Amino acid sequence: MTQINKVAVLGAGVMGATIAAHLANAGVQVLLLDIVPREPDTGEAAAGLTLQDSSVRNRIAAAGRDGLLKMKPAPFFLPGYAANIDVGNFDDDIARLRECDWVVEVVIENMAIKKQLFTEKVVPNLKEGAILSTNTSGLSVNDMAECLPEAVRKNFLVTHFFNPPRYMRLLEIVPCSATDPAVVACMADFIANRLGKGIVYAKDTPNFIANRIGVYAISNCIRTMLEYDMTVEEVDAVAGPATARPKSAAFRTADLVGIDTLQHVANNSYELLANDEQRDIFKFPDFVKEMVAKGLLGNKSKQGFFKKVKDESGQQFFYYDYKIGEYAPSQRPKFASIESAKSIDDPAKRLKAIITGSDKAALFAWVNLRDTLIYTLNRIPEIADDIVNIDNAMKWGFNWELGPFEMLDAIGVAYFVERAEKDGIAVPAGLKAIKQFYTFENGVHCYYDMQAAACREVPRKADQISLSLLRKNSAVVEKNSGASVIDLGDGVFCLEFHTKMNAIGGEILSMVHKAIKRTEEDGVGLVIANEGSMFSAGANLMLLVMAIAEGAFDEINMTVRNFQKAMMAIKYSKIPVVAAPHQLVMGGGCETCLHADAIIPHAETYMGLVEIGVGLLPAGGGTKEMAIRAIKLAEEYEIDATPFIFKNFMNIAMAKVSMSAAELIPMGFMRQGDAIAMDIDKRIHDAKLKALSLAATYRPGRPLTDLKAPGRGVAASIKSQLWNMQKGGFISEYDQYLATAVADVITGGDVPAGTLITEEYLLELEREAFLRLCGQKKTLERIQHMLKKGKPLRN
Repeated sequence: MTQINKVAVLGAGVMGATIAAHLANAGVQVLLLDIVPREPDTGEAAAGLTLQDSSVRNRIAAAGRDGLLKMKPAPFFLPGYAANIDVGNFDDDIARLRECDWVVEVVIENMAIKKQLFTEKVVPNLKEGAILSTNTSGLSVNDMAECLPEAVRKNFLVTHFFNPPRYMRLLEIVPCSATDPAVVACMADFIANRLGKGIVYAKDTPNFIANRIGVYAISNCIRTMLEYDMTVEEVDAVAGPATARPKSAAFRTADLVGIDTLQHVANNSYELLANDEQRDIFKFPDFVKEMVAKGLLGNKSKQGFFKKVKDESGQQFFYYDYKIGEYAPSQRPKFASIESAKSIDDPAKRLKAIITGSDKAALFAWVNLRDTLIYTLNRIPEIADDIVNIDNAMKWGFNWELGPFEMLDAIGVAYFVERAEKDGIAVPAGLKAIKQFYTFENGVHCYYDMQAAACREVPRKADQISLSLLRKNSAVVEKNSGASVIDLGDGVFCLEFHTKMNAIGGEILSMVHKAIKRTEEDGVGLVIANEGSMFSAGANLMLLVMAIAEGAFDEINMTVRNFQKAMMAIKYSKIPVVAAPHQLVMGGGCETCLHADAIIPHAETYMGLVEIGVGLLPAGGGTKEMAIRAIKLAEEYEIDATPFIFKNFMNIAMAKVSMSAAELIPMGFMRQGDAIAMDIDKRIHDAKLKALSLAATYRPGRPLTDLKAPGRGVAASIKSQLWNMQKGGFISEYDQYLATAVADVITGGDVPAGTLITEEYLLELEREAFLRLCGQKKTLERIQHMLKKGKPLRN
């Protein structure tokens, strides 16, 4: 099998439907099937429909597809992608499986039902050579394969998506004993490249890798919480970012997954793991069972370990007090060890600081991780052959910042062994001989193979560029505290930001010029990319608020000029510049991308010109660039620029942020020739290829002149609508004031329509408006609120 063009998804529940949605995101044609209802519902009967009507017979699958459009977070990149999903039912449409290259089963987690579906419906209708997979989260693939003919069995495997499939990177592949290795390789390649998933190879053991370790860690949190007489709130303060795990920590993760689902997975582990040395930990205490019985299931029931209540005074937060079986007001607990570690950005150093603390939080962290890491060590080779698969499973499936073996390196293996033995805990014998699990040797990133007792190279895709690996291989050619220039080979260099949240300040702006100069002299193309948690949060607001407070407006003017010069240097360099953004791309980060010759965003890119949220307007060329794009589009089609100007104005005035890279196209942030990278590991490689392709015929541009200004008439039209919105209570007076400033700049200032203006003139308008807004008290309040609360103030 070399091509997968059409996929059948069997089962239109939440998981089946969201898998179908993500396949549709990848441009794959999907056939979504489910059972025929027993009878028409009330509405169908009232409309005179019977069980013979296709709309009735396909109702369950159609409801699954239609429900996707109402879900949050959105399963589709764009709502229009729902058109890639066709619906049907197991009785009338099962023969259409012959059209499909891959059939994935996502029905109820019951072995008998799955086997019946395979033998009675699927196998007789599979086309020759088609892949068949199950999305089971823990049933035995070998037991399931017993019902399949030999010819089908070799193409059968587990493809376990994590929920929600669009957003969770992990996909566990589990072959059965008869699966053709070529099929495993083919599916891994397709799912990684087309669906953007991180592939982990698991074994046929209960709950595979991520759920086995993840549920153990949460179960251990419960046991240790009871032992140390802590609350669920106190545990979550420790079991989150403080210990290199997600913000949802332990109990908020349980609420997210569903407490009933978590209990089911734990019960499954207890029942099937008769020889597990920690089997009893999977038996949840009575209070958890009582919560499930009372319908306190987490987010889906709007109350679980935590709940929030909205009243006249705003939102009130509560946690579940398991001692009395009722909710108690949030105490927002604080611990000295946690507070002191908050300023440490490096998760490994932060973890080490917490573990070596002396308060109750530090002791809890140590005991929970001690037990979890020893349990994980003992699972090799039971659940996986190597540490890399386990570390990736926990990072991609449970959003841990560090995998278990990376945690051991961060804590220090020798320290871990010595302290665990002092606690009277048996440490796996092999651990004492290991100094470190991950090393860098002779230019290669290696891991310790526990079975072979030898170092192996960490697997890496042939088309993956790792900036961290290049840094270790002395590929950095320029560097300061905010950014580096890295040689990617073949004459292409990479400008990498590495400030906190990759906020753009003077050091990065300085390195923009150095990167361009270096590439113009020694190369053919420049990529702007990094491997941080986000591409860039925008300009450094802390520096700006300090300058405003000091009244240093000349300094602010110079800073804005420098920002604009750096952006224009990107746009008019002698070599092509390609930006490869990912995750958050705010404000100045967005402006950086807008000035590049091309962008190759990762599919999960959330980009916007959001400056109005802090009482400003885009002044790094962002407003200018959106004005030019509207003017040029109008010229190309020989029509009035007003609708294009208005659309781009709304993007800025509403601080609109794309909810996917696909949304960048209608927003006007992506242009013809730009492309989306589904696999984040290939993003920088794809950007390098784009730079090389542009370099072959590249012709540098010059700052634009003779642009036809939309003029004061278009600005007046926008201002009229703003007045109506303010009087209607939709925006505040200050929102109106800010949006008016944006309107004046994006329309070319106080000039008649058609007046010829220049790109430099638009930059001056931006800069003047920005400085004027910096002098407003309400802008200062907005910036301060954003820095303190992390969200915009509407004053």
